[in-house]
Amino acid sequence: MQEAQATPPPNKPQSSDEKFVDTVIAHCLKDKGLAARLRRADNPAMEYQSWELLGSLSYLGIDLEVDYKRIPYVTVASAIAKAKAERNGTLSLGRAIAACYEDGRDSAQAKARLRRLLASSELAEVCRLLRPVLTLIDSKVGQPVDYIRLLRQLRFFGHRTKAQWAQEFYGQSAPVDKQEAAT
Repeated sequence: MQEAQATPPPNKPQSSDEKFVDTVIAHCLKDKGLAARLRRADNPAMEYQSWELLGSLSYLGIDLEVDYKRIPYVTVASAIAKAKAERNGTLSLGRAIAACYEDGRDSAQAKARLRRLLASSELAEVCRLLRPVLTLIDSKVGQPVDYIRLLRQLRFFGHRTKAQWAQEFYGQSAPVDKQEAAT
């Protein structure tokens, strides 16, 4: 995804995912206390520290009591805060994992990380596994992940998301599905 696509044209309304990522970035840049709470929310035992923000974003209608509705937002908000992101990135998750290693997609470590994510069948599990991967990406790659795309992939986590990650990693661009293009 190119940078120009990350920011919609002025006449196109933002999707809820785009609004969420922009809101989290803006809040983290102006409120260091909130940013610190979001960084701590990376730990499942401290996840409640993100609920103030998630609950205040009424346009999302996030039900904090329902794991599969809450966890993708917590994971992405925490990653944004930990990376101290100033904007949404353009790097897909699969490409970012490959970029963490000198050998890229030929690296045994990179392949092992990807395989572990692909073996996950539960959203909570994949989000738990993603946390250290996103920290690694932030420390090794030096450019932000496409948080909007990642949030969409986590919200609709399943076989299609895993296939997209594999395609991104192995060098093929995953086609943007019609639902993603519409939102």
